[in-house]
Amino acid sequence: MPILGPKYLRELLQAQEAPCVSIYLPTHRTYPDNEQDPIRFKNLVKQVEESLAKAYPQRQTEELRHKLQQLAGNALFWRNTLDGLAVLASPKRFDVFTLPRTMPERAVAADSFHVKPLLRHVQSADRFRVLALSRDRAALFEGNRYKLDPLQGNGFPLTLTEVLGSELTEPHRDRHSADAAQHAIAHGSGSRKDEIDIDTQRFFRVVADRLPLNGVPVVLAALAEHQSPFRSACHRHQDLLPEGVLGDPFHLSLEELRSKAWKVVEPIYLQRLQKLCEDFGTAYSRGAGAADLADAAHAAVAARIGLLLIDADQVIPGVIDPATGELRNGDLADPKVDDALDDLAEMVLRAGGDVVVVPHERMPTQTGLAAIYRY
Repeated sequence: MPILGPKYLRELLQAQEAPCVSIYLPTHRTYPDNEQDPIRFKNLVKQVEESLAKAYPQRQTEELRHKLQQLAGNALFWRNTLDGLAVLASPKRFDVFTLPRTMPERAVAADSFHVKPLLRHVQSADRFRVLALSRDRAALFEGNRYKLDPLQGNGFPLTLTEVLGSELTEPHRDRHSADAAQHAIAHGSGSRKDEIDIDTQRFFRVVADRLPLNGVPVVLAALAEHQSPFRSACHRHQDLLPEGVLGDPFHLSLEELRSKAWKVVEPIYLQRLQKLCEDFGTAYSRGAGAADLADAAHAAVAARIGLLLIDADQVIPGVIDPATGELRNGDLADPKVDDALDDLAEMVLRAGGDVVVVPHERMPTQTGLAAIYRY
């Protein structure tokens, strides 16, 4: 499964082989609320099938429809959802994301993907990841200042035994656990400790190689004696923050891990937001920025926006014409009307610009947006 980040969104916004199916659904973590989730998903799949039948031969969409039906009937999957679901499917991809953020209930079958519901999740300024690491275990989490959830896939979680298998040195093969390995260090010979350290270094290198690079800050949560060896194995990873959470992360609850990690991330987050706001103020004073939606829309059509800040809490009902940049106000009750700020963000991303979703109280304007021009 691909990593959900800005790079992935830009990839989706490029020309794709049709049909492109986008399904979004708010989901629930616990019983009995989650009982209705697969039923509602099946209803959305039915809507998609009806749309596909009007535009494509049945044989052309058979495999895609089969995959959607398989997911709808996967009871184990529906028992392990989070707060939102995104399914993006086409003849060449079938990507499923369980998200720690609620999604609008929506199903679209078209010649391109509908990515607006993902924008505010992917581009949020307070996103971060936590790598929980011990001598023989690694797990990856993603969250924000409010919540933290485990990430599945892309090689995580993983264990020393899974990675090295038959290549484990003798002390690990004999004991099969980190606790026993620690016993060997305390009571065994120096050579046994050296062998265990070799396994640990090899394991850390594999973890470092699998750690995705997507521009989201990563906090290392590990014992003090494991921080430096892992950082040496991961020295080229630009997302890994220099400060980490000290201690055994597998003895912490999710909330304790989130709280400790956020204390590491928060100063960097606030510093980044302050710089973005200062950069906008400088650009705006020189006529190289915009705070008005109509002005920004025309600039986005011309691919002039290099950086766009949008208010996390503001919605502006309307539609931006992607060809002319003309803004048409509307009502969200109209199914053809969406959030014009999301329209603008999509246009900026499509043109190679950057988008950052900022909390309302940190925005440098009251208009819902702040754009910095490339030229």
